[in-house]
Amino acid sequence: MTTPPLIAPATPADAGEILTVQRAAYVTEAQHYADPLLPPLTETLEEILAALAAEETVLVARSGHRLVGSVRARVADDTAHVGRLSVAPDQQGRGIGTLLLGAVEAACADRVSRFALFTGAASEGNLRLYRRNGYEIVGHRPDANGITLAVFEKRLVTPARTDA
Repeated sequence: MTTPPLIAPATPADAGEILTVQRAAYVTEAQHYADPLLPPLTETLEEILAALAAEETVLVARSGHRLVGSVRARVADDTAHVGRLSVAPDQQGRGIGTLLLGAVEAACADRVSRFALFTGAASEGNLRLYRRNGYEIVGHRPDANGITLAVFEKRLVTPARTDA
């Protein structure tokens, strides 16, 4: 049995590895949609460093010394906007995406009542991942290049009040 990866907050020293894993992970999406200009592929190192410096939650998954995945969430009002969930291609299908998703939800749960994210509407693996983790499609919209995106939400269950 293999040891699950360690999930931890990202640091500026992780930015280069985040960029590398992100680009590797999104290449198949770019090929699937015939769009080499997907935002995760055109993002720069400086933009990742800016996300790390901002009020965003950025987490990484490490297997030993190797960074094998990352995810981000930006909180606005009562919503955590999850994005850039990336897992190294040779590590996909091992539950790392689920671990990262759960960790970013846990990191933001005390500040929000829902999570929102999107993925390509024809990205079957991503659609299954999000549905399996309690996300529901609430709509569709095109991205800047005309690719149809599936928009997902997950509402937190609030405990019943006992002080009535």
